[in-house]
Amino acid sequence: MSALTLERVSHAYGEIVAADDLDLSVEPEELVCLLGPSGCGKTTVLRIAAGLEPLQQGRVLLDGKVVAGDGIDLPPEARNVGLVFQDFALFPHLSVRDNVAFGLTRLSAEARRNRVSATLAQVGMADHAGSYPHRLSGGEQQRVALARALAPQPKVMLLDEPFSGLDVQLRHQIRDETLHVLKRSGAATLMVTHDPEEAMFMADRVAVMRAGRLIQVGAPTDLYFAPRDAFVAGFFGDVNRLDGTVKDGRVATPFGPLVARNLDEGIPVEVLIRPEGLHLRPAEEGDMPRPGLARVMASRMLGRSSLVHLSVASGPDRELHLHARIPGRFLPEENQVLEVELDRSQAFVFPVKPV
Repeated sequence: MSALTLERVSHAYGEIVAADDLDLSVEPEELVCLLGPSGCGKTTVLRIAAGLEPLQQGRVLLDGKVVAGDGIDLPPEARNVGLVFQDFALFPHLSVRDNVAFGLTRLSAEARRNRVSATLAQVGMADHAGSYPHRLSGGEQQRVALARALAPQPKVMLLDEPFSGLDVQLRHQIRDETLHVLKRSGAATLMVTHDPEEAMFMADRVAVMRAGRLIQVGAPTDLYFAPRDAFVAGFFGDVNRLDGTVKDGRVATPFGPLVARNLDEGIPVEVLIRPEGLHLRPAEEGDMPRPGLARVMASRMLGRSSLVHLSVASGPDRELHLHARIPGRFLPEENQVLEVELDRSQAFVFPVKPV
C-alpha cells in the first residue's frame, strides 16, 4: 500500500491551472522528487498533500485512507505528515530544543525530552539544543527544521525546495546528510525541486512536471537515458539541438544517421545531443568539410570537466555551433581540428511540435 497517493488531482487559480488531473504515489521508505520549472504547479501539489491548500478536485490518501476528497478534508495537524519549508519557518523566540518539541504535545514530558534528544542527535544538532535560530548558520537551521519535522515520526515527509537558500558547497553537504537521515527514518518522502541534479541525487523516482501535468515519472536513469520528449531531455542539462527530416526511418546528422523510431516519413524532427555524448580526439590529415570533423572555437575548464565549443560543417555554407563536455582537463587550441564520435545513447530524436 502506498504511503501517499494523489488521485486525479486538479487545481486552478482563476485561469491558471496548477494541477491537471494528476496521479502520483509515494511508497513507504521511497523518496520521490517533483521536478519542474518555476510556476509548473509542483509546490501547489505538495501543499495539497499537506492540507495547506484546499483540494478542489480528486483525492488524497495516506496509508490508503482518504484525508481529502469524498467530502473529507483533514487539517495538516491531523494528517501525520512532516513539513520542511524553503525558509525553514523556525520559531525565533524558541530554542532549538523547544522548536523540535513544539509538535509533541501528546507525549509525556519525559518521552518528549527523550524524543527531542534522539532526533537532534539523528541530525547532528544535539550540541545546539539550547541555542536560538538566529545564532545558527543556514545549514544548522535546515537540520533543526528537519528534526522538527521528523520528531513526531510521520509516515510521510513533504519537503519544499529545502536546500535552495544554502550556498553551493553547503547545499551539497546538507542534502547528502538529509538523504541519509530520511532513509534511516523510514518515512516516505515527496520533495519539490527545480534542480535536476538535485533530483537525480536525492530521488528513487523523479516526477517531471510541466504546466500542471506530469510529463514523465521514473528512475533518474530512465528519465536521463530514455526521455519521453524534448522537454524532459532538455531539462536534465544542456543539449545541442539540430534540425532534421525523417528519411527511410533515419535522420541525418553531421556524425552519421540516427534511427527515428516510430516516426512518419518526411516529418520534421529535432535532434537533441547531450554535450557529454560528443567524444573528441585529434583528427588525422584531411580537409575540414569531411563528415565527423569539427573546428575548435574555444575551450574552457569547468572544474570536474572541460567544455569545448565546436564549429561543425552541416551542408553547403552552413556551420553549427555545438558544445562537447569532456571529463577532466581537455583544452584543445583554438582552430584545432578534432574528430567527433557520437555516443548514440546520448542522442534523441523527437518530432517537432507545432507552436
